[in-house]
Amino acid sequence: MAATPNPAVAGTRTLIPARIDRLPWSRFHTRMVVALGVAWILDGLEITVASAVADTLTKPETLNMSSTAVGLLATVYLAGEVVGALFFGSLSDKLGRRNLFMLTLGVYLVGSGLTALTLGNGVGWVIFLYLTRFIAGMGIGGEYAAINSAIDELIPARYRGRIDIAVNGTYWAGAVLGTIGTYVLLNRMDLSLGWRLGFLIGPVLGVVILLVRRHLPESPRWQIMHGRQEAAEQSIAEIEREVQLAGRDLPPVDEGKAIEVTPAERIGYVALARVLFREYPSRAVLGASLMISQSFLYNAIFFTYTLVLGKFYGVPSAATPIYLIAFAVGNLVGPFTIGHLFDTIGRRAMLSGTYILSGVLLAITAVLFDTGSLNAVTQTIAWCVIFFFASAGASAGYLTVSEIFPLEVRAKAIAVFFAIAQCFGALGPVIYGGLIGEGDHPVRLFIGYLLGAVVMIAGGLVARFLAVDAEGKSLEDVAMPLSATRRGGTRAEGASSPFST
Repeated sequence: MAATPNPAVAGTRTLIPARIDRLPWSRFHTRMVVALGVAWILDGLEITVASAVADTLTKPETLNMSSTAVGLLATVYLAGEVVGALFFGSLSDKLGRRNLFMLTLGVYLVGSGLTALTLGNGVGWVIFLYLTRFIAGMGIGGEYAAINSAIDELIPARYRGRIDIAVNGTYWAGAVLGTIGTYVLLNRMDLSLGWRLGFLIGPVLGVVILLVRRHLPESPRWQIMHGRQEAAEQSIAEIEREVQLAGRDLPPVDEGKAIEVTPAERIGYVALARVLFREYPSRAVLGASLMISQSFLYNAIFFTYTLVLGKFYGVPSAATPIYLIAFAVGNLVGPFTIGHLFDTIGRRAMLSGTYILSGVLLAITAVLFDTGSLNAVTQTIAWCVIFFFASAGASAGYLTVSEIFPLEVRAKAIAVFFAIAQCFGALGPVIYGGLIGEGDHPVRLFIGYLLGAVVMIAGGLVARFLAVDAEGKSLEDVAMPLSATRRGGTRAEGASSPFST
């Protein structure tokens, strides 16, 4: 159903967005980032654990599953992420960020916790296993939509880029944690117990974070846009009070940044399509290009990483965790070291630069691979360098789709582009797995690497021409809310109301 303004609700003049953006960094912001940012750690951990125990689940002393049945677990988890992102993304725009980031973490805890209770390998237990992986995926998919929205709406504009990129990059901290955890559990404990404890690492961490999230406020931006003026005032007042108690001074608020809001109702996916294709078509192309290209590259390389090491370099499976940790660390370091440049140099230059540079480096590595110039160590070093830049760019892709669309449809927009990226990204492992084969034809993988390079370079070129210069800008300046006007009823350029005729 299309979005329609509610004529019974009078417009409300508010300075809440300006009050959020003028805040200095404080313990509140640190606590919020830690409590919400764990979503990416959990996703990285879940995927790594599932990959690490895949061979274990085929053993007679565990579940004695076939390789095909085990491989299907990843597909089911991915499908759960897509469904969860779309379903909970819609609820997040409707019911609020806080309600959803509590609910989605709870769904993940139930799903992943129950996975460890798969007690047999009969048809019923296999269905139970797939169901729990789907539920866990739904929780994590919902987290992506709710958490990105909440972080963007609560972080001051001057910090938004670096914080969002760093938070998204912590996926690889989860990958490191999952790799180390499962390596210890599978090599130091009975296999039938070790794989179960591996799937409990995330829920244990999640329970602790759930307690911290209980004390986070709702997004005042979401509240004011939904006609909850008193609740929004209370939320922002609590945040300001905590900042002041920490000894930080609050600069005066620029009255010229006030906006007038007339809350809208019944905003669904039809309204989102209207916004994307009528109001922001170039931004829709930008978001899709960034998300598809990075997802294709990552899924293609990461999910076939150990196959390349084993088939082409003869690395035994027991040694692959060491290489995986090195790869994950390279991905983790990138967002934390160059993420601030997206706020200083700017979104356009850094987005296009990281995508194009990672594509060019991948093409160079492809040539070195084809000529036989690499071994397991130098191949891993090359991937670490490539994904140092690619990881920052991919994290900035998530930042982009979460900040360039209006607040009323922000979570749904994130969900849609996340779902699109996952669907296209799912092609990567299939294509590259076929190219790898038994390792008899390296030229096929050489061509595959060149394909990945072209995809990333194309994403970078799209960013060069279509990226939004959002660095340091309030979310309302980047994309005016659908139901808001600025200073005397004038909307931001390029953001005319979709309700007009």
